[in-house]
Amino acid sequence: MKVNELSACLATSRLYGDGEVEITDLQTDSRRVSPGDLFICLPGHTVDGHKFAPQAVASGAAAIVCERKLELDIPQIVVDDCRFAMSVMSNAFFGSPSSRMRMIGVTGTNGKTTTTYLIERIMQDQNMKTGLIGTIQMRYDGKSYPMSGTTPESLDLQRSLHDMASKGVECCVMEVSSHALQQGRVKGADFRTAIFTNLTQDHLDYHHTMEEYRAVKGLFFSRLGNVISPWKEERKYAVLNADDEASHYFAAQTAAEVITYGIDNNANVRASQISITAKGTFFHVDTFKGETDISLRMVGKFNVYNALAAITAALLEDVSLSDIKTSLEAIDGVAGRVESVDEGQEYAVIVDYAHTPDGLENVLRTVCEFATGKVLTVFGCGGDRDRTKRPLMGKIAAKYCDMVFVTSDNPRTEDPELILKDIEAGLVEDGVTSDRYHMIVDRREAIGKAIEMASSGDVVLIAGKGHETYQLIGGVVHDFDDRIVAKEVIRGRSY
Repeated sequence: MKVNELSACLATSRLYGDGEVEITDLQTDSRRVSPGDLFICLPGHTVDGHKFAPQAVASGAAAIVCERKLELDIPQIVVDDCRFAMSVMSNAFFGSPSSRMRMIGVTGTNGKTTTTYLIERIMQDQNMKTGLIGTIQMRYDGKSYPMSGTTPESLDLQRSLHDMASKGVECCVMEVSSHALQQGRVKGADFRTAIFTNLTQDHLDYHHTMEEYRAVKGLFFSRLGNVISPWKEERKYAVLNADDEASHYFAAQTAAEVITYGIDNNANVRASQISITAKGTFFHVDTFKGETDISLRMVGKFNVYNALAAITAALLEDVSLSDIKTSLEAIDGVAGRVESVDEGQEYAVIVDYAHTPDGLENVLRTVCEFATGKVLTVFGCGGDRDRTKRPLMGKIAAKYCDMVFVTSDNPRTEDPELILKDIEAGLVEDGVTSDRYHMIVDRREAIGKAIEMASSGDVVLIAGKGHETYQLIGGVVHDFDDRIVAKEVIRGRSY
């Protein structure tokens, strides 16, 4: 692709130099530039990519994209916003790969990972070659790639979608974060179905208010398209949780066909007769294509919502309800989501990713439904993130737990002691006495203490990190997996 063709992707771009130069690839990291590449000067949180343009040129960059003309003897595309330009240009450079697949996106505070996994399994069981992009990993064509965030940067996303399409992937199921929407990472991605799970407090360090957070999520639905096509293959769908009031806002933002799911309110896909045990969850579902009973091997009312979202998406892809039932009932669960750590002990140990007030409350409600003894919970809150949710999570723990172990999550650059004190404020405000909670900065020690205190019939919930295999402390990444630590403690405990 030529420089002038990439420049033409943006109406307001200004091209300086030879526009006939051929571009072989796009890069944002000057260390990865090869001769013939286009280097995009991406502004970062701490470092400005313009600073590395000379290094990129020295490595053979054929042209650069920048927000101000630089004193470099090389073709330059000057744009107003390099991040936006990157999303548009990368989509064009890789030939709009998302248009060659059925794209299903899932956004919301909680439930994105589980919902995408359920949809992936259903579509795979239909012998449809399916790709997945999410918090834990990206996987397609029999291979898995670890992920460091929910949604990749637009260049990485388009490159991955191009690779998926070239390998024959027919359907891509993807988590879409609010950060990705705010930063334009999914601009150019052509979604057929956009799913909303729920909206509860999180990321207010970034979005500042719930209204702003909701507005950013709304971008996903407003960008779906402005035409409801008479041709089924061109239709767009907004799949919304009827039990979350934010759905009314999103429905007003989209011109796509709105399909709802829920439990408490009337919806196109609705669950009833819900029964939850320590082994799984049963429910009856009524849909616009029939009704059936479903027995999940996953526990919790929140997993009913995740299943309903997946059922709706699959029905819109013309999967039969009986096939959906077969697929859902065969799924054991998702890593780090209400995951049991079973070493034959007489008490339950559960690891869950719950890291928001709503997420913690949901999993604790579920635990309380099947616990026959005490509920002991280990949790913390991430550093350099929304501080306002910390006391709220303390209050939730106070409401549902017999014993609380406040500990470190990923403190990052914050003082762990101060994070724990923020959480403690919520416990104290709800009148929890000092004999009902422990403040232990070391997460391994906190997990050990909780398991040592557990007796027959008790449930130990280790919340916050779920599938993560690391802990971020003072800018250093340490190996840490709640599941492995819990197993080690259980095996080493004397009975």
